[in-house]
Amino acid sequence: MPEGLRLDTPGVADGAAIWRIARDSKVLDLNSSYSYLLWCRDFAATSAVARDADGEPVGFITGYVRPDAPRTLVVWQMAVDHAHRGRGLAGALLEGLTAKVAAERGTDTVETTVTPGNTASERVFTSYAERHGARLERTVLFDAALFPGDEGGHEPEVLYVIGPVAR
Repeated sequence: MPEGLRLDTPGVADGAAIWRIARDSKVLDLNSSYSYLLWCRDFAATSAVARDADGEPVGFITGYVRPDAPRTLVVWQMAVDHAHRGRGLAGALLEGLTAKVAAERGTDTVETTVTPGNTASERVFTSYAERHGARLERTVLFDAALFPGDEGGHEPEVLYVIGPVAR
């Protein structure tokens, strides 16, 4: 974790800050503020926030264990506040969360989706796989045509499957 920051479990009170970080990222699909509050309540154990010295969230990663694949952690969203980018925080969030969930739930595979051209996310997940000597497979999970109301405005979501991850 970069100096001056600490990894923590999110609480409901963090939902608004996480929503703002997601909104300000300009790359994530922004969900309702209500959904981030629920996420911090119902999926806090498989999510994490990075806090600054004042305890404020400056980055987050949300995930869940797939019900039909209990050894798989799905990373749903990850974002870092603009002021804290370029310090390796996204990678530290991913490392911290995956290690925690692996220890608590026995997961050894990570899944996420990345839109084409999101080079920051591509780098974070590719380097994670390399650091762990894990296989990385990419396939289109959701074609652009599946997204309603976007009239072709949503890129396809490419599934990254990383694993098995050795601990």
